[in-house]
Amino acid sequence: MSAFDPSVLPPDLPVPVDDGAATHLPGREIPRLVLPSTDGDIDLAEAAAGTLVLSCYPRTGRPGEPPLPGWDAIPGARGCTPQACAFRDAHADLAALGARLVGLSAQPIEEQREARERLGLPYPLVSDPDLLLAEALDLPTFSTSGLRLYRRLTLVARAGRVATVFYPVFPPDGNAAEVLAWLTGPGRA
Repeated sequence: MSAFDPSVLPPDLPVPVDDGAATHLPGREIPRLVLPSTDGDIDLAEAAAGTLVLSCYPRTGRPGEPPLPGWDAIPGARGCTPQACAFRDAHADLAALGARLVGLSAQPIEEQREARERLGLPYPLVSDPDLLLAEALDLPTFSTSGLRLYRRLTLVARAGRVATVFYPVFPPDGNAAEVLAWLTGPGRA
């Protein structure tokens, strides 16, 4: 058996279905939450004062370390690394549109730092182990192996409010292109 590679998506991943868990988000105000990130503390409300692309994801994997039991069978769980790398590759285009990109998961800040360094991410990763943002905005989560994690979704906020939501996100490595297409759509650039 070969070593686990989180950057490769298996061909038979289950496709997540839209369960309606994010339909209430457009128009919602981004709460004032100060959370630790790989760039120091970030106030999400301040980050959303302009255009914020907030990519919420379950957890990144590490090469050679097996995923949580049953991980690949959970719709939408697998794919954090390909999604992060796609956003890395789109970072300059997002910045040129005036968007600030931030990743967020429940993983501890030490794991966030390791992932950011290993993947060469030019944007900060926020650690929200208590799922404070999930509680404030009623974001979709799931539980596995004794952990409560974010379901994968991406919010675009403008002037402090959620403008649009990408949920469910599938395939995860296509999300950055979807966000760019939305930002450059008629009347949005």
